[in-house]
Amino acid sequence: MTMKLTELTPAQCYRILESAHFGHLACCKNGQPYVAAIYFAFSSGVAYSFTMPGKKLDWMRGNDRVCLHVEQRPAVGGWASVVVEGRFEEFPDSDARRSERLHAWSLLQKHPDWWEIGAMTLQEPPVLEGSPHVFYGIAVTAVSGRSAVRTE
Repeated sequence: MTMKLTELTPAQCYRILESAHFGHLACCKNGQPYVAAIYFAFSSGVAYSFTMPGKKLDWMRGNDRVCLHVEQRPAVGGWASVVVEGRFEEFPDSDARRSERLHAWSLLQKHPDWWEIGAMTLQEPPVLEGSPHVFYGIAVTAVSGRSAVRTE
């Protein structure tokens, strides 16, 4: 079996991001990388997600340059891989950011199990006052991707 490797166009990368809901987010602090699994919803150049306080959030607050990797594996063989370079942007519990926070929640809750990683109960609207859940976006600054298909 041989595989044909192809560079994806930005438009192809965006289509994959719009259909995907799981990926791996990389952040960095003092030259040390850290990777964590996340659920996300992609819309208009932003990957929306949420997290609980912890290492990933602390590191993204300290260095807003992050990377998101998404992979697809079709049943017929082959794969597609998209890498997003982006900037972390937090949507805190504030009047100024409330609409973005609710927008993130509305996109995320459309997908089953989106809340598992962050331990939020299904169909629970975000608590806007004093919630430990932190909604955020990864705004795309660059996107690239490759795919491989079986050629026999």
